[in-house]
Amino acid sequence: MVKAETLEMLRKEPDAEDMDLSWLEKPAAEQGLRVTAGRRGLTLEDISVGTYGDPPEMTRNQSGRMRGSAPRDDAQNLGQHWLLKTESWSDSSMMIYEEALQRQWSSATDIPWEDMPELDEDIELAMSQLCTFLTQVEFIAGDVPAKFAPNVSAEHFETGLFLASQIMDEARHLDVFRKRALANGIGLLQAGPGAVGLLTAQSFLDMTASLHLVGEGFIQSMFRMGELFAPSEVDKRIFRLSAQDESRHVAFGVMHMKHVLDNEPERREEVHTYLDRMEGRIGSQPNQSGLTGGGDTSEALAILLGGGKDEAHLNEGYKKLMAVRRRQFTEYLHRLQVVGLGDRIERLPERIRMFLGDIS
Repeated sequence: MVKAETLEMLRKEPDAEDMDLSWLEKPAAEQGLRVTAGRRGLTLEDISVGTYGDPPEMTRNQSGRMRGSAPRDDAQNLGQHWLLKTESWSDSSMMIYEEALQRQWSSATDIPWEDMPELDEDIELAMSQLCTFLTQVEFIAGDVPAKFAPNVSAEHFETGLFLASQIMDEARHLDVFRKRALANGIGLLQAGPGAVGLLTAQSFLDMTASLHLVGEGFIQSMFRMGELFAPSEVDKRIFRLSAQDESRHVAFGVMHMKHVLDNEPERREEVHTYLDRMEGRIGSQPNQSGLTGGGDTSEALAILLGGGKDEAHLNEGYKKLMAVRRRQFTEYLHRLQVVGLGDRIERLPERIRMFLGDIS
């Protein structure tokens, strides 16, 4: 029961003399501030003006105070945020976060499940095996950025917003490929170890190199080539929509790493170390690779690409699979060149270099 004195205090009118209205004084630096919506609505880029659009290279803000708001002496010190902009910043964050908002799609209503055709059993089994692999790696791909998101400073909140959108994208990918595996009555098949190398990342830059530059990049290439192996129009649509999401994730990582290497070139060897680790997992043990598929997933792709599991179809399928692998590695090399690591081609393992042919 509420005490009488408590009720009396709640009913009492506030004393104007006790009020502090100093917060009503607008900061002089932002006098006349106005923002207007552009053709895409009011975006993060539109409100990135004045001091609000100037993320500090270094901050002492260890609280939840957002960039642009006034500090206070009694703010809680969370003590876990990265203070340097280079630790988490990507120049692409604002643009691709807005794109993520505008291009969200539903696995329930944006995929024409009612148009799913009956497929030959071999093809359906292969598709279900591929979907099993994809549900697993996409689950991990959501877990990894979630591990690092809490450390992003409120001064650099755009990165945090983007990571939240990426986690949602990966949840939807897990969702849609799981639904696809069950849609024609097969279900999930042989699980693999997953992209376990991604879970060992110890820093944001390690995560970006491992997840975005390598892992997400390889999956993006696979989704882009979905037109080549998807056995139905329903499957093609799944791959198209998933590919547009993965493109944002890769763009974030590429621009983050470029920002780091442009501003802290002494970290090049650190990045090489991360890439050495990830490349060492590709193709060394086919049944244990979580990046390009390997083992059961490679066989499933060969069946899809060739149109069946008999010898003639499989031979044709493996020829096309080599083209898929070549594209994955060629696009990986392009990402390295964009971030300023084009010379890494000399350090690539021979099992990767053989896919690149005469590229130098």
